[in-house]
This record gives sequence, structure tokens and C-alpha cells, in this order.
Amino acid sequence: MMMGTFPPTIDKWAMSFHYPNFYNDMWRIYGRVFFDDADYFRVGDDKRFDPERIRAFMFERGIASCPTVKQAIRETGNASDKNLTVVTPVNLDDILPQVPKVKTLFTTGGKATEVLLNLLSEPPAKSKYPKTNQSMDYPYEWQNTDNQKADVNNLTLYRLPSTSRAYPLSLDKKVAAYKSFFEKMDKL
Repeated sequence: MMMGTFPPTIDKWAMSFHYPNFYNDMWRIYGRVFFDDADYFRVGDDKRFDPERIRAFMFERGIASCPTVKQAIRETGNASDKNLTVVTPVNLDDILPQVPKVKTLFTTGGKATEVLLNLLSEPPAKSKYPKTNQSMDYPYEWQNTDNQKADVNNLTLYRLPSTSRAYPLSLDKKVAAYKSFFEKMDKL
């Protein structure tokens, strides 16, 4: 399951779906990784992507998507996670039962990784967070409907590079990182 932070302000949306900003490289990366075409999900020459094509592709490949943040304040009005104040993180107790086959969570940057690690019953020190292109066990204990601790999911958390153009890594290197990850996950 792909997990980023929180969408940009609605005026930056080019579609109503995950990673809606046309200037974020997520769907270009997916296009290059899976189809060798950065514009695979683009709608003609328009500055937008096709959310229905993306949904169908993700469903076919078994890739879920969920933000790590349910409610946030964007302190500067831009999409930077640096100025994102998390008000309400994702409730994995609600999400994980909906995707029972998920074994791997992958984050698209540092803030998403931080949010997920702080959901653990014993969050690790920041020095123990996985670096970009690294992984770690993610022993999330979820609550059942009676508020009782349930089984610990045997999940793995991978941290991938941010797809923001502000992130100082070339598109080619981002594509290589995501391709390597999806190869490990047997999605390619």
C-alpha cells in the first residue's frame, strides 16, 4: 500500500485522486516504471492525469493507496511536507481490515514515514527510521471492534523517495528506486 502524506490545496488539483497535482511526478514515475512512458497516465496534452486509468491499473496490479494524514494544516499554503502540521493521522485500525492482503507499506517521503512510525505502540527513535530506499519491520498492533488489542500485523515498511519536484533527486533516479522496489514486490 502506497502511503504519502496529504494532498496539496485544492487549487493545485488536476484530478480528484491521490497525487492530484500535475507537477508532482508520481504518475510519471509509475508510467515509466510499468510502461516505459512518462505520459502513460496523462490525458492527451492536458495538464492532468486520468484517475480512472490509474485506479484500474492499481487494482489490476494489487497496489493500494492511502494517505498517512487524515487532517492537516498547510502552514504556508503550499504542498511542502516541511510546513505540514498533522492534526489527525490515518486510522490504520479502519484501513487495514479493508486491505487484509497488504504485507508491505511504502511511503513516499520522510514525513509519511514519520507519521506511520509514530502510530506504533513503541515508536522508534528518529535515528532508527529507514533511510530512503531502505525498509524495516512494521509491527503495528491494531484494535478490534471491541477496542481490544488484536494481532500484530507482520508488515514491512519501505521508504521510497518523494515524488515532489522539490525533492533533490533526478526523475531517472526516482524511477530507478521505484522500479527496484516494485521488482522486489513482484509487481513487475
